[in-house]
Amino acid sequence: METDHDFGGDDWHGSHGPIPVRRAPRSRWLPHSVAFEQVCIDEGFPVDADQNHPESTGVSPRARNTIAGVRMSMAINYLDPARHRLNLTIRANVTVRRILFDDGATGSPRALGLEIESGGHIFKVAGREIILSAGAVASPQLLMLSGVGPAEQLGDLGIPVVRDLPGVGRNLRDHPTAAVLYRAKGEKPDVHAPVTQVGLRYTVPGSGLRNDMQISPMLMTSEHWPAHIPIDDGLNYMGIGASLQLALGEGELTLQSADPHAQPRLDFNYYREAEDLRRMREAIRLCVRLAERPPFSDLLLERVMPTDAELASDRLLDDWLRRTSDTSHHISGTCKMGPDSDPMAVVDQYLNVKGVAGLRVADASIMPDCIRANTNVTTLAIGEKIADHIKDGK
Repeated sequence: METDHDFGGDDWHGSHGPIPVRRAPRSRWLPHSVAFEQVCIDEGFPVDADQNHPESTGVSPRARNTIAGVRMSMAINYLDPARHRLNLTIRANVTVRRILFDDGATGSPRALGLEIESGGHIFKVAGREIILSAGAVASPQLLMLSGVGPAEQLGDLGIPVVRDLPGVGRNLRDHPTAAVLYRAKGEKPDVHAPVTQVGLRYTVPGSGLRNDMQISPMLMTSEHWPAHIPIDDGLNYMGIGASLQLALGEGELTLQSADPHAQPRLDFNYYREAEDLRRMREAIRLCVRLAERPPFSDLLLERVMPTDAELASDRLLDDWLRRTSDTSHHISGTCKMGPDSDPMAVVDQYLNVKGVAGLRVADASIMPDCIRANTNVTTLAIGEKIADHIKDGK
């Protein structure tokens, strides 16, 4: 899928794929990136040139699919080259309201089409097969709106049950993240300045899960800006964030309404597991140690959060984590793939929805767990794989 401009052509990196990937050379690293690598080395972490290698650990340049300031999205690299095809129609500003099924009188119910809304009109479209690729929030939402999901929840909302699948919306996985925040010296960086050029992967001491933590220095110009923390927009801030890659806990997505325009309820349920909280607590204390080592500390003025008192007490730091942790935008697992012996499994190995004909799900919702990395590339692999299944008639 990739063309890796740094490591292309070996066993672990592509050289002829649609997605260009490269790492910023050190000559272009911003001061916070240079300083972060140095403090990680001083803390005893190894330097690794390639964070995408399966044996990688330690501090590494971040591989990015941003070229000349433009993220090479799947719209650019997959969809645009196919727009001219006569067998493809792309409709913008269309809302899918529900999936349409037959009555199931001859066996398993079969998906026949969709009820959709566009321009204030509601109409139906038919299809030989329906494939949901609406993401880990909207795909389970659409299944439940259509009567495929936990029967009790659907009944409470007056939605006729087509197939009782209790796992739809369950097993919500993510990477809980929290950041230490500092007032920084100098002027605010440009909003287009590279936010993350380098990062640290490591195993939290005492954890049995390898490389279960990522730590990254951050400029406060991205989606990681802590919107729940009052800070002065005119001042310069810098942070170091920790993201738990293999959380043990799971959340749940539930419908709040049978209205397809109503946002479903997301209960991330972070830190239900004591081990998740312990690992994040240790990671935040490491973030503080790294930030307050020179040369990183030379860039800072004062710590905004957490306070010294919160850092000194496990109980207070746990409370701080519960108040300030946020999503890494890696929601997954809400229509998980699994064998028939798993009552919470929603799709099989070919991504067919269990007990329903003519319906598949192909997006991050089918992951049994949130992977130990950003979810973008794995989601692409899911799309590539289901394309092969469809072509092979599986």
